Amino acid sequence: MKNISVTILTKNCGDTLVATLQSVETFSEVIVLDTGSVDDTLEIAGEFPNVKIHHAEFKGFGPLHNEATSFASHEWVLSIDSDETLTPELIAEIHGLDLDPNDVYSIQRDNYFNGKKIRCCAGWYPDPVVRIYNRQKTRFSNDAVHEKILREGLHVIPLQGTLKHTPYRTISDFLDKMQKYSTLFAEQNRGKKKSSLFKALVHGTSAFIKSYIFKLGIFGGKEGFIISLYNSQTAYYKYLKLAELNKKL
Repeated sequence: MKNISVTILTKNCGDTLVATLQSVETFSEVIVLDTGSVDDTLEIAGEFPNVKIHHAEFKGFGPLHNEATSFASHEWVLSIDSDETLTPELIAEIHGLDLDPNDVYSIQRDNYFNGKKIRCCAGWYPDPVVRIYNRQKTRFSNDAVHEKILREGLHVIPLQGTLKHTPYRTISDFLDKMQKYSTLFAEQNRGKKKSSLFKALVHGTSAFIKSYIFKLGIFGGKEGFIISLYNSQTAYYKYLKLAELNKKL
């Protein structure tokens, strides 16, 4: 088996974590960095012998990913979310890789909502994500939200296997993430970007048109409409919150 450490950030994700951890049982080390779970997340993680649990205060997703990586024993890291699972094809492909430190590896993420694989909408399809990297060569950006693995000077190698992602299981999940991500965006861009009610309206409207029309949400049934409206509302509140914070400067 490849010497790859898996890193996962967790907080109150007991409803998805079992499947996630089962999908990485063939990896010798799984680092779980928890930011204050009060459900059964830590009990579930403790049942897997390859899992090492660490704790941290929430400081933004980018810094947290880098902190999780600091606990890894291996140079190579596979970063996944607590609501993602590796397909058997992806597992076999990763274990068969001839890893090169000058490469990072991207994985196609299949997003599901209402039990359906979503094949439309901005940010949902297609959704390739760089997730395997050598921690001696690169790291995550320090962005609080929309963090990414820095890839300057590195080759991006796409893999054939896929990740199964179930980010929203209820409408409450949409609302919770809208609140959290819009706040993080506003805090991250406070004093750096200009905003106003007008800009919030423009961004919200543009996000809906992009997702529903140009990214074919219109052909995605009710799921396509719900996702497009969510994208629109998230964009609207991101810039509305930013305008509010900027006003306080």
